[in-house]
Amino acid sequence: MFEGHPKGLWALALANTGERFGYYTMLAVFFLFLQHNFGFSVGTAGTIQATFLGVVYFVPLFGGMLADKFGFGKMVTIGILVMFLGYLLLALPLGAGTMALVVMVLALLFVCVGTGLFKGNLQVLVGNLYDDPKYAAKRDEGFSIFYMAINIGSMFAAAAALGIMAWMQKDYGVSKADSYHYAFAVACVSLVFSIIIYYTFRSTFAHADRAKVVAKGATEVVEEELTPAQTKERIVCLCLVFAVVIFFWMAFHQNGTTMTQFAEVYTAKSEGGFMSLFLSESFSFADTRSIWNLVCIILAVYGLLNIFQSKTAKGKMIAAVLLIASVGVLAYRAMTVTGEVEVKAPIFQQFNPCFVVALTPIIMLIFSSLAKKGKEPSAPMKIGLGMLVAGVGFLLLLVGSMGLLTPDEQSVALKNGTASLVSPNWLISTYFVLTIAELFLSPIGISFVSKVAPPKYKGMMMGGWFVATAIGNFLVAVPALLWGSLPLYVVWGVLIAICLVSAIFIFSILKRLEAVAK
Repeated sequence: MFEGHPKGLWALALANTGERFGYYTMLAVFFLFLQHNFGFSVGTAGTIQATFLGVVYFVPLFGGMLADKFGFGKMVTIGILVMFLGYLLLALPLGAGTMALVVMVLALLFVCVGTGLFKGNLQVLVGNLYDDPKYAAKRDEGFSIFYMAINIGSMFAAAAALGIMAWMQKDYGVSKADSYHYAFAVACVSLVFSIIIYYTFRSTFAHADRAKVVAKGATEVVEEELTPAQTKERIVCLCLVFAVVIFFWMAFHQNGTTMTQFAEVYTAKSEGGFMSLFLSESFSFADTRSIWNLVCIILAVYGLLNIFQSKTAKGKMIAAVLLIASVGVLAYRAMTVTGEVEVKAPIFQQFNPCFVVALTPIIMLIFSSLAKKGKEPSAPMKIGLGMLVAGVGFLLLLVGSMGLLTPDEQSVALKNGTASLVSPNWLISTYFVLTIAELFLSPIGISFVSKVAPPKYKGMMMGGWFVATAIGNFLVAVPALLWGSLPLYVVWGVLIAICLVSAIFIFSILKRLEAVAK
């Protein structure tokens, strides 16, 4: 499952983990920083953050174009340095004056440009490793591992950012406004680790810094020759996939809008028993609460899988110890649970990255088993299935919303103390299903782009994937506009319909997409 991959994958994955940890650490507190440091209103802060998120996903298109001309590795290197400068500027405690505002805008610009040069082109390097026929069959697996590394970085980001802020305020008397700069400094440090990993192990992927990689030992690089018609067909097919990707992210990123509102307005405000282990909100380094309990779940899954997957007795023994220890910790904490914990809406954001890390090896194992039988779905088929699974996720939420008041009516009922609230398990289950959909679509889609993109346009096409993500992020607001006087089943029904139509569209052009991937 994790064997038989090029060594460069692990170096690139770890370098990306460091970069994503820094990015999500910064993002975890940036919205609050705008309010507490500059005194911006919620609307102004939201507009600034939304603009940043839109730009940061559009810039990879231009970063890819530059890489197609000047080299992927060169753009990744420049991107790392530019990003570091951006985080460094954010870490400077310059107060709330005009100069501080100008420096912040400049910092955001550096982060956008740096990310645009780094992110997409790093993924192209990963894809190029699998152009070698020795590794070609493991391309989808490789990108699943790479994607899992991204989520390891994001999983701990919020805890790190808020933990360092609380520490500086409590132990060193730093003001709340100034403590944000220490969180941004954490992003700087994480990027340093990313830089060190990237350059220390560069020899393992240096050969991937070209449009086409050939088998090890070849005396020269032979770039794949495509006719103009073949190039056009590949680009058209990728654009068709991007169209579906737009609607996936539009639906998936409801986690920050309508699903968060559902958590805020419709979900029970307290939880006891076993589930309370994963819903207690704490961001202190010394307090092992929900995030660490979820880590125990992840370790238990990996331990169980490796008992059966490990090829040595020693490996099986280590896996068994890991499983027993993880389950033991969870069992002890479950037996010592007393009372109930307060459930806050932001806590649900931790489930997706944790589920990604836990479910990735399971999904990989399933596809690997199917591949051995010659029944593994093609990448386009997986994308279509991912859209169907996403529809199931929102169907689950629709069922959980049956009989509930409209959002407007619920607001009144909350004030009157007559509102009906549902179990947090509805949202957790929805996040679980949507994560499965994500693992069917996102890493597989990136893998598909790296395989199908014409060699001369690999960077640009990978940038196109991020542009599709950006457009999907902009469209996230559409279901939010329905939130108010309409029944909840209308909101979730629209998302279900979008997922179903997208799946049908993919299946209708499946043969065309599979043809260009051969």
